[in-house]
Amino acid sequence: MKTWARHPLIYEINTWVWLSELSRRFKRPVTLATVPNQEWDAIASFGFDVVWFMGVWERSPAGIEISMRNKGLLEDFMRALPDFLAQDNVGSPYCVRRYVVDAHLGGPEGLAVARETLAKRGMRLLLDFVPNHVAPDHPWVLEHPEYFVRGDAHDLERDSASFLDIGGIVFACGRDPYFPAWPDVLQLNAFGLGLRQAVIETLSAIAAQCDGVRCDMSMLMLNNIFERTWGARVGPKPINEYWTTVIPAIKEKHTEFKFIAEAYWDLEWELQQQGFDYCYDKKLYDRMEHADPENVHQHLLADHSYQEKMVRFLENHDEPRAAATFGREKGCAAAVAILTLMGATLLHEGQFEGRHTRLPVFLGRRPEEPIDQELVAFYKRLLTAINRDVFRNGAWSLCERVGWPDNQGYRNLLAWCWVKDAERYVVVINFRSDAAQARVLVPWNELRGKEWRCKDVLTGESYNRSGSEVRDAGLYVDLEGWKCHLFHLSEL
Repeated sequence: MKTWARHPLIYEINTWVWLSELSRRFKRPVTLATVPNQEWDAIASFGFDVVWFMGVWERSPAGIEISMRNKGLLEDFMRALPDFLAQDNVGSPYCVRRYVVDAHLGGPEGLAVARETLAKRGMRLLLDFVPNHVAPDHPWVLEHPEYFVRGDAHDLERDSASFLDIGGIVFACGRDPYFPAWPDVLQLNAFGLGLRQAVIETLSAIAAQCDGVRCDMSMLMLNNIFERTWGARVGPKPINEYWTTVIPAIKEKHTEFKFIAEAYWDLEWELQQQGFDYCYDKKLYDRMEHADPENVHQHLLADHSYQEKMVRFLENHDEPRAAATFGREKGCAAAVAILTLMGATLLHEGQFEGRHTRLPVFLGRRPEEPIDQELVAFYKRLLTAINRDVFRNGAWSLCERVGWPDNQGYRNLLAWCWVKDAERYVVVINFRSDAAQARVLVPWNELRGKEWRCKDVLTGESYNRSGSEVRDAGLYVDLEGWKCHLFHLSEL
């Protein structure tokens, strides 16, 4: 395998649902070992660098039993799947019983076949790691209860929703400090040195099976966050951070292995400093959904060393579907944006087809939905256009936009550019419903004194422009609402 791209394109697949649908379509059981070649070819045709098989680890029967008594979860299941049946609940992939590939999906052997098949097509494999908690029937519960945050009989009586008695030992349920406890998982003690060593051993085994991990709720393990969440229950705060202990130990033997953090609360920079290669950019997602274009532009002024380690997305298994959140026109404009920014980009299976239903991760089946063929065609054009090394390993720059006294609409435009060797692209997006005009300031001095063809690779339209004018006055653009230019610049 070639080295990782600096700005990789990642594809998230809900593994259980995907294989179930393939089994129905091909009228035979399909596991990771027996996926037809045309399905792998179809994924590869989009130009992905990495495939994230979400939810391959062994699911928990105890977790399923607990979730089936949870009224809120059952309501969520029926909202997503009106004909929900008990057998549709295959268990949460974040309630891990063991870090062994579930036999239903093909087991470790099936994963090995899938990894080799992906590698032959130039794609790497990403899997999950859940640092904060495990299932109530994980082997550590009986073998190493000292790895967990514990309670007592008083805790169980006072707050039975947040504690579980297993074999006469009271365990705290896993939690995020801003929400009620998750009743189907037990909280690991991030301060425990024994746990940290066990995690290194677990991750070493995982690293032998894939090329990277997406770490669930990574910020919960930061010393200050963990101390604030659990207080005296977990003992004194260690000198070393959890992640600065774990990540270098794995990378010492697996130098190309990547760590991706699901991260919130403005802790992305801290997690990057502790060794994460990429962190979720939830703030960009929120600004694209709710804020004005100038707010998005301001977000992109951050230092490049920070931005190149961010994961941009419009949806994932935790977020509502992009088609439901953004709609067609804004969603297409947002897709052009995230796919042409620096850092990693995450796309979610079903995003291309315009699915609207966010499926709870517990479910092994999803509802039938019509395919938006126009959206499929759009994504194919866009992904073909950006499947070039300049977007994976080139240099990205944010471009300023300027207007004139009676034109403040330029603030509705987003603009940036890419260059690698002789290849140059300029991206301009009208991120509002009203038409907007501006001059885009392109930072390349070498444009001067030459004529350039600006070909929009999404529409096929071309414009000839003076390089001196483009460099000194700016590239003039006039875009209807939500429309985009993806210009390839070539010297005439």
